Amino acid sequence: MRVLAASAIPTVDITGGAPELNENFEYLVRESRRLGRRVIDRCNLTVLLAARYAHLPRFLAEHEVQIVASLPHYRADATDRQRGAGVFADSIEALKRLNAVGYGRAGSGLELVLVTNPVGAFLPGQSQQALEAEWKRELARLHGVEFSSLYTITNMPISRYLDWLEKSGNLVGYLQKLVDAFNPAAAAGVMCRTMISVGWDGKLYDCDFNQMLGLETGFGAPRHLADFDPARLASRRIVTARHCFGCTAGAGSSCGGSLA
Repeated sequence: MRVLAASAIPTVDITGGAPELNENFEYLVRESRRLGRRVIDRCNLTVLLAARYAHLPRFLAEHEVQIVASLPHYRADATDRQRGAGVFADSIEALKRLNAVGYGRAGSGLELVLVTNPVGAFLPGQSQQALEAEWKRELARLHGVEFSSLYTITNMPISRYLDWLEKSGNLVGYLQKLVDAFNPAAAAGVMCRTMISVGWDGKLYDCDFNQMLGLETGFGAPRHLADFDPARLASRRIVTARHCFGCTAGAGSSCGGSLA
């Protein structure tokens, strides 16, 4: 919070897993808002159903936090196939609770953004705009759920998805798809150019994906929050690896959805 107060950084994007489980989550939200910063909660939705966190929808609404929530598909079979049995039903219930306090409702000012990624070894097939219209229609029709925007995210060849690619024999082909679809326009807008990821222990990373892989900032850039220097970080050379082609393929992919 001292670093934030001493900087002009406009947005605090709190991510997890389930960031709400951290005992300092509500403190981070309150203090960031007190400093006048925009706050984003990357919510996995199902956490909102636990009795201990039942107050969170209203808390987030009171502090005008933007909620960005992952939902692989608007149908149960596709979502449960990727996330596990029952996840879709729990996610829909959580979305209804968010709708109940105003999230996703027109004119409320409370943004509820859903994030989808393909279920399989391929890139998003439709434009983000077209998919958003389809999702809004179907979630309202099937479940009475409203939301503000849809982000489409390319599957990154890391972590569990990388394990699946290797076990299914799709790794080489999928990596080649990403390379073949490289888009310079998307590369110009990737999230690592305008953000820095901070680990729970204060270590710095160029993006959330690098953080998941343990790839800290390099090439002489500050590597810990204790050495935070906005000017040096803004001009740093970014640490890259093969997964970076995921953000630069096709229409591009970032924490704010497609780029081009």
